[in-house]
Amino acid sequence: MHQAETLEKIMNGSNPDSHDATKTPRVISITSGKGGVGKTSIVINLAYCLARLGKRVLILDADLNLANVDILLALTPKYNLHHVFTGDKKLKDILMEGPGGIRILPASSGIMELGELSEEQKIFFLSEMDTLSQTTDIMLIDTGAGLNNNVIYFTLAAQERIVVLNPEPTSLTDAYAMIKVLATRHDVKKIRVLVNSCRSQKEALAVFRQLSLVADRFLDTVALDFLGHIPLDSSLPRAIRSQQLVTETTPDSPASKKINNLAQQITEEDPIIAPDGNIKFFWQSLFQMQGK
Repeated sequence: MHQAETLEKIMNGSNPDSHDATKTPRVISITSGKGGVGKTSIVINLAYCLARLGKRVLILDADLNLANVDILLALTPKYNLHHVFTGDKKLKDILMEGPGGIRILPASSGIMELGELSEEQKIFFLSEMDTLSQTTDIMLIDTGAGLNNNVIYFTLAAQERIVVLNPEPTSLTDAYAMIKVLATRHDVKKIRVLVNSCRSQKEALAVFRQLSLVADRFLDTVALDFLGHIPLDSSLPRAIRSQQLVTETTPDSPASKKINNLAQQITEEDPIIAPDGNIKFFWQSLFQMQGK
């Protein structure tokens, strides 16, 4: 179906490809203020650990013109999100399977016209995502880095947000900039913080406290939640270079254990399903849940 036709049907209150959902998938965006903090590596390893715990996991590579997920997993997609936005393919046509049964919606590389999605494209994509709701328990969105419109869009379209940073001062500054935009411009009330590449729990807590102190002083409307840390571990860059998952190749390494613990924590806690005023993926399912 053409994007304009789909958009018209959505605005009229119907979606021809939607399913009657009894349970809405949990959607978690994982973002950062800057690149190079290990965000994508965390996403793919967390997805693998969640799948091992019995969850049907979908990764959305939302860096639309600088694809990373397929590269880190040594996958070669025939089609990607560019083909969906041009109307050539449906989402089900581009789905790829990765390690442990995780599914991936691959992004494109070097397609500059996807740098800024139009409002019609955004709403069209929301409706397309609804077709995957019945086969997904948890969707992890790997956003691009920075503060461009696409990053903000994909971050807001999740029910939960995790900001990743590392101990570098620039990472701290850029993470705060991301949190500030989400809180002041989009009224996001809660953001979880994960500190990567730390030498110890003490260092991770110190980084979080620095971020939290600034947020408490200047952003009194947002609550930051310390999600934990991933330790500095030589196994992780080795796995990245070999395009493998550290949680699969060296499951007893410090980083693997922490990521597995994070997956356990996510599966054991209650998800956040209440909309916060921003339009969501699987939004029809959310509205149905609200009415029950």
